[in-house]
Amino acid sequence: MKHALHSVVFGLFLASTAAIADDMPTIKLLMKDGRLFPETLEVPANTRFRLEVKNEGPGATEFESLELKKELVLAPGVTRNLVFFPMKPGTYKFFDDFHPETGQGKIVAK
Repeated sequence: MKHALHSVVFGLFLASTAAIADDMPTIKLLMKDGRLFPETLEVPANTRFRLEVKNEGPGATEFESLELKKELVLAPGVTRNLVFFPMKPGTYKFFDDFHPETGQGKIVAK
């Protein structure tokens, strides 16, 4: 009985976590051939959001932001998500660590 109760509680936790995640705005970023599309991402300030990163290039890419302490490596053809906590209004740099010369971008929280 105790195990069944834990399963129910865990199931409710997952359902509530999914519901919270579905309420977040999703911002999309495409990485391809060492380029970022778009290079500037506008996000709502003071709001959690999801960044959906897709690699359409033939090689690996890496979304990285030192100031936001985020890093995500993507193999070719892979799409993954990063969740960001609310940001104060401002501009935050990010880059493709495998293509630092051409893969420069910024997140603008308004």
